[in-house]
Amino acid sequence: MHYIFKKFNTLLIMVVIGAFSANAQDNMVDKVIAVVGNQVVLKSDVENRFLSLQNQGYTSGSVDLKSEIFEDLLIEKLMIAQAQVDSIEVTEQEVENDLQRKIEMYIQQVGSKEKLEQYFGKTMLEMKNDLRDDTRDERIKEKMQAEITKNIRITPAEVREFYNTIPTDSLPIIPGEVQVQQIVKNPKISDNEKDRIREKLRSYRDRIMKGESFATLAVLYSEDPGSSQRGGELGFTPRANLVPEFANEAFNLKPGKISKIVESEYGFHIIQLIDRKGERINVRHILLKPRILQTDRTEATNILDSIADNIRNEKIKFEEAAFYYSDDKDTKNNGGLMVNPYTGTSEFEKDNLPPAIAKQINTLKVNEISAAFLDNSQGKELYKIIKIKSETKSHKANLSDDWSQFENMLTNKKQQKILNKWISSRQKSTYVHIDDSYKNGKFRFKGWLK
Repeated sequence: MHYIFKKFNTLLIMVVIGAFSANAQDNMVDKVIAVVGNQVVLKSDVENRFLSLQNQGYTSGSVDLKSEIFEDLLIEKLMIAQAQVDSIEVTEQEVENDLQRKIEMYIQQVGSKEKLEQYFGKTMLEMKNDLRDDTRDERIKEKMQAEITKNIRITPAEVREFYNTIPTDSLPIIPGEVQVQQIVKNPKISDNEKDRIREKLRSYRDRIMKGESFATLAVLYSEDPGSSQRGGELGFTPRANLVPEFANEAFNLKPGKISKIVESEYGFHIIQLIDRKGERINVRHILLKPRILQTDRTEATNILDSIADNIRNEKIKFEEAAFYYSDDKDTKNNGGLMVNPYTGTSEFEKDNLPPAIAKQINTLKVNEISAAFLDNSQGKELYKIIKIKSETKSHKANLSDDWSQFENMLTNKKQQKILNKWISSRQKSTYVHIDDSYKNGKFRFKGWLK
């Protein structure tokens, strides 16, 4: 419990950054404190980031943290303004992918989707809606930075020369990392249980058709804890944010109409379309989750233990078993290899793994196969076996083991030099106005005040 509580506080701080800052703005008189090109910086932008960093225990190297934050925002807006001039755009799919990675990261830290929703009193869709604008800005800024620094080239000789300039006692500590493969089984749901759920939803649908309120029935009966207290309403969301079965039905509804029963990976739903704006819809739904019998849990566990034995006895490779037997569509085609939502790579620091998997990792050596275990971090019962594919121990960085680390450090150094030059140049050609109350800050770039 202590472990989860500690991670949850970390999550809270991270999510508060930008995403849920609207809560902090409620008691603040907001105003525009800077204009960069056609972009504005609000007082609340600075105050919310300041509050978030304070909560994380961040201590600035300078006296004035708010000035640092303010200047970071000016630079961000400068890049976004230039991106518009250069027609650098991001797609909705890119934004949704970034949002999904963030949400998965938060869920991993908290331990489950339900805990995240319960704490903030928001559904996953509402949290994504809160995060969307900042995520889009971050993606535009990244693309603009990539465009500015696209001609950087690093040679092996430069990497060696760079390494030799770093004093031994200043070499960074590289944290230990693992690569983890998994095979996942969803417990079977009996036909009788599916019939029972469908019959219940049919009865709710009939009652709504006879005049009862969909929202009231959602409050009373829906098993989606994030939306039930709001009458099942999810808020406006794009198709990419919904599981395909749900989206296909919801996007074909007319306002006020009730769907047929839809089965998804989360259970069974009936859906009502509230409104549609372009490619976004606002719906409410009632979700019922089938009960899983103990016999079905035992069956899933037994299947996985049998697969694990076959792998240990070299009757099948882990990668092949993942392809043929895993129910996880995201990992079954790549040998079961998990992807780290923090980095987009397959390497995990142990603290970044879901708690159930981290617990197993601590008992395994490289290439050992775990016994079957329950992982409910994704809001549903999943049974898994895992294998550590590789593991590196924490160590002081050296050139032979950590070449890519030094190559990245040198690349970042060169990129920052080019970006600094670009910022100084664009300050001169871009309209910038700063409110008098923020003109006395200590800026790294001198060209903001004109």
